Amino acid sequence: MASSEGRKKIPPIGIEDFNKMINNGYYYVDKTLFIKELLDTLAEVNVFLRPRRFGKTLALSTIKYFFEDTGDEARNAANRSLFDGTKISYESEHYKARMTSHPVISLTLKSAKQPKFSAALYELKSAVASEFRSHRLIIGDILSEDELKKYQFLSSSESCHSDSEAWNTSLRFLCECLFTATGKRTVILIDEYDVPLENAYFSGFYGEMIGFLRSLFESSLKTNPHLEFAVITGCLRVSKESLFTGMNNLRMVSVLNNTFGEYFGFTQAEVDDLLDYYDLALRREDMRDWYDGYTIGDTDVYNPWSVVNTPDRLRGKPDDIMIPHWANTSSNDIIRTLVEKSDKNAQNEIEGLIAGGFVEKPVREDVTYADMLNSGDNLWNFLYFTGYLTKAGALRLEGEHGVLPMRIPNIEVRYAYKSIIREWFNKKLDLKDLSPLYRAFLDGVRWRWGVSI
Repeated sequence: MASSEGRKKIPPIGIEDFNKMINNGYYYVDKTLFIKELLDTLAEVNVFLRPRRFGKTLALSTIKYFFEDTGDEARNAANRSLFDGTKISYESEHYKARMTSHPVISLTLKSAKQPKFSAALYELKSAVASEFRSHRLIIGDILSEDELKKYQFLSSSESCHSDSEAWNTSLRFLCECLFTATGKRTVILIDEYDVPLENAYFSGFYGEMIGFLRSLFESSLKTNPHLEFAVITGCLRVSKESLFTGMNNLRMVSVLNNTFGEYFGFTQAEVDDLLDYYDLALRREDMRDWYDGYTIGDTDVYNPWSVVNTPDRLRGKPDDIMIPHWANTSSNDIIRTLVEKSDKNAQNEIEGLIAGGFVEKPVREDVTYADMLNSGDNLWNFLYFTGYLTKAGALRLEGEHGVLPMRIPNIEVRYAYKSIIREWFNKKLDLKDLSPLYRAFLDGVRWRWGVSI
């Protein structure tokens, strides 16, 4: 790949911070109009469900820098300047007036992926405590003595070992403190809200984890007078009854919804621009075959993680082979579970998918991890909502359920299916007792040749 003076740098793997993306001069696929559409259709609590590595964390980071009033005007001005020249900067003053206008609580739950409930709970409390510490400057000395004592407790790393009930309502309390200090309602951002639940399900403490998260979410997101709005991201919709009980202010936006389709994943035009920018236009067809093929609502998109990893890999060797990126960033437990639990009919369906066909399955958005193995159809749902399958046609109503044609999106994901199925068959062969086959073979040799073995 020829170098060019002034060309923007290829983003390193894992850059998900909008500030770093802009200030370090990395190539940025401009998704800032997501904020405009969010404001135009805003619900009090907005949950966006997309496969992993589809830009959810970067989207929340962008929202944070746009809305956050840090309490420091110099920092606010620097954050506003991040959006100079972006698409939203050309919109009306109505949107610009919302910049740096609210305190923001930004929480990621990724670190709660731990083998034991105690360790996972500690990580969740640590994330909350970090948010308390980050807002200490805004809070100042305006709190009462009792409020300040509670604030200091929830700010302490040592307190994360405590079983205090204060943790269950900690985010609501932080909102109250920020409103007392600023007179402004808080924007709450929660990233990867379902990671603790997925981990808890596979690790055996699902009930304990959902109990804590229900208390944390209900107190901060339901009838909280100090909440401006919340944006939450995840891969899977966890049943409203199990986590978001009684929340009538909730809007779920899944891969089935037609809204926001272009803001998670790259469109064809965005990929074409990137390839042209890095002199890789000749690889357009390879990129399409390997990383395209997802349908979000009615929008066709590429896997953004794989797309942004490709220019760096092809630097200096533009004719190199394509390889899987996204499919190698997870344990692929869901595919493995489907393969291991499948009957002959499901195995035939998997083989048909790998060959380029499709399956038609009932689709439900409100399943829980605990439902995964209750029905074979539930597992197909998980494959669809996590990006291992995508829409192959229109959703139709059949009885009480919608039925959706599903297919494997592209070569990269087909590679994941093939590798896991190969591993599964190898394990089956390792476990299988082949001594009857050996004895039959030896008996045949003795009978045919009359030899003693």
